[in-house]
Amino acid sequence: MRTRTARIGLRIALVVLLGALAATAVTQQTPIPNISVQLGGPKGNDVSSSLEILALLTILSIAPAILILTTAFTRIVIIFSFLRSALGTPSIPPNQVVIGLSLFLTFFVMGPTYSKINDTALQPYMQKKIQLNTAIENAKGPLRDFMLRSTYEKDLTLFLGIRHEQPKTAKDVNFVTLVPAFIISELKTAFMIGFYIFIPFLIIDLIVASSLMSMGMMMLPPVVVSLPAKILVFVLADGWATLIGAVLAGYR
Repeated sequence: MRTRTARIGLRIALVVLLGALAATAVTQQTPIPNISVQLGGPKGNDVSSSLEILALLTILSIAPAILILTTAFTRIVIIFSFLRSALGTPSIPPNQVVIGLSLFLTFFVMGPTYSKINDTALQPYMQKKIQLNTAIENAKGPLRDFMLRSTYEKDLTLFLGIRHEQPKTAKDVNFVTLVPAFIISELKTAFMIGFYIFIPFLIIDLIVASSLMSMGMMMLPPVVVSLPAKILVFVLADGWATLIGAVLAGYR
């Protein structure tokens, strides 16, 4: 029963990565059984069914974490947060806009990967052409390739050393090792990009502060002047398109 529950959990985790296909796959392949629990008797299997439902609900509760930490979402949302701080507008754009834009850009970046998973794993499994274990292995390939491309070798070596693993090829890298290495690499890349975002806006702040000081306007807060200047420079430089283009180019 534990093996079957683990397989269902892996299948749900796979289907979650495919977004809109999740509900259809779960409905077609995992019909809802009778939840009545009776110990012993001919309906003793209902206990196992109830435990499986509990396991499925647990997997669904961590689905957002799976979606966030194995995709480009982490890097994108952190970069946008740095941008808001550099501009001096911590609440503009609102959180809903930042998260929504980050989510759609994540789907844009992950589109080719999810298409491969859909073609090689989900659709053959839904059509009963392959078994669940084969579908899971087929799905791991594209996702592993994506994460390896965005993972620094130093970070991957760190976790391989901690777990005393020596994979011979990229296909031998364990997901338990790859996911944290990928997350750290994404954080590192996001902070590096955030540093470059801060530099031009920091220069504007210094220029404004120096100009006000030289004019003896010490009572006027520099942010009152620097904020419109930074917004103007950002708009004239077509900042949104430039930044998003640079972020997407990092995943090509």
